Amino acid sequence: MAGEVDSLIKMLYEMIEDAKGFPLGADRCILERDKALDLLEEIRAQLPLELAEAQKLIATRTEYLTTVKREADQIKRQAEEQARQMVSADATLLAVRKKCTEIVQAAEARSRELRQAANDFCEDALHRTEEAVSAAHEEIKHSRIKFRQAVGGMTSSAPTLSGSAYDVSKDIDV
Repeated sequence: MAGEVDSLIKMLYEMIEDAKGFPLGADRCILERDKALDLLEEIRAQLPLELAEAQKLIATRTEYLTTVKREADQIKRQAEEQARQMVSADATLLAVRKKCTEIVQAAEARSRELRQAANDFCEDALHRTEEAVSAAHEEIKHSRIKFRQAVGGMTSSAPTLSGSAYDVSKDIDV
């Protein structure tokens, strides 16, 4: 997903770089408004997909933790049942209790390990997603600034496609 957003931003950047310049105005150019707006709209459409991926990761983590807890509870119940069945003599009872405690402790330790691994995985995935979204956002802001500079620097004597300069603030919430 992040690759698609990066690709769209790169296309917009290239469009601005390759735009035809005005004579005697190297910092001014003419852009095809519809193409630029289409690219910005595609970028805007892709960002919710990035967020949806992050939400899927959280849901997967939650499901994983539920499964791990269920397994730990099942192991604990099995250990307790085993302990009840093995009660016959004092020596056997002591051995069974010790084994039961070991199994429960092992299950709880495994549960903690699995929970920590799931948390680490999700934290890393969310961090990478946050960085990708942040980078895309920064690139969009940078492109908008360049675009404003390019469009805002036009003078009334410079020829334009529609007779007036394009005002990006009318189309995008600032």
